[in-house]
Formats: sequence, structure tokens, C-alpha cells
Amino acid sequence: MFASAEFWVAVAFVIFWGILFYYGVPGKVLGQLDSRGKRIAGELAEAKRLRQDAERLLKEYEAKRTAAEQEAADIVSNARAEAERLAAEAQEKITDFVKRRTATAEAKIAQAEAQASAEVRAAAVDAAIKASERVLRDEITGATAASFVTQSLNDVRTKLQ
Repeated sequence: MFASAEFWVAVAFVIFWGILFYYGVPGKVLGQLDSRGKRIAGELAEAKRLRQDAERLLKEYEAKRTAAEQEAADIVSNARAEAERLAAEAQEKITDFVKRRTATAEAKIAQAEAQASAEVRAAAVDAAIKASERVLRDEITGATAASFVTQSLNDVRTKLQ
């Protein structure tokens, strides 16, 4: 039994395990395995938390994207409505401007007609006065005639104008 190689291998094996237990190697190995298991479990928990955070962020960004698209659509809609309102307002202002210009032009034409009519009337009055003066001078003579003609002509001028 002591001469067999298997016996000495078994003794060396038992001594080897005895030394390992003496120095606490199996406890250290188990401690290492436990700490590694805990670290892996922690990493898995962290990965799960990060995944949940990522899913939450994805949902938030999708909601923000949807809100931004809606806001952009609202902005475009408001811009179109504002452009249409401004176009209608500009059209209304142009129409009002044309009406006022037309009224102003018609007023100026009426004023010019009135002025021309007044000028024609004044020219006719002057012509009538001169004609009356010639007729009266030819028919009435003397100092009283001159004063009478002058006074009458002044009266006619003031009444006709």
C-alpha cells in the first residue's frame, strides 16, 4: 500500500486540500464567486434600470416629437390664416384707397368745373358791363350821366359777383 503510486497521489491530494483549507482558499474562492455573482447581479439590475430609463426617454422624446409636429402644424396653420387675413386687409385698404382717390379726383373735377363756370360767369359779367357802359355812354351825356354810369356799373359788379 505504501509502495503504490496511487496511494502517494491520494496522500498528496489530501495534503494539497488540507493546505488549501488551512489557508482558506475555498472560502476565498467562494467569496470571490459570491462577490462576482453580486457584481453581475448589480450590473444586471443597472442594465435593467438603464433599459427602463431608455424606454422612458424614448417615450418622452416621442411625445415631444409629436408635440413639436403638432406645434409646427399649428404654426403653419396660423401663418396661413395670418397671410389670408393680411391679404384681405390689404385688398380692403387698396379698395378704400381707390375709392378715396376717386372721390378726391371727382371733387377736384367738380371744383375745377365750378371755378371754370365762375370764370366764364365773371368774363360774361365783365363783357356785359363793358357793353352796358358803351351803350349808356353813347346815350347819356354830361356830368350826371358819368356819375350815374359809374355808380350803376359798381352796383352791377357787386351783384353779379
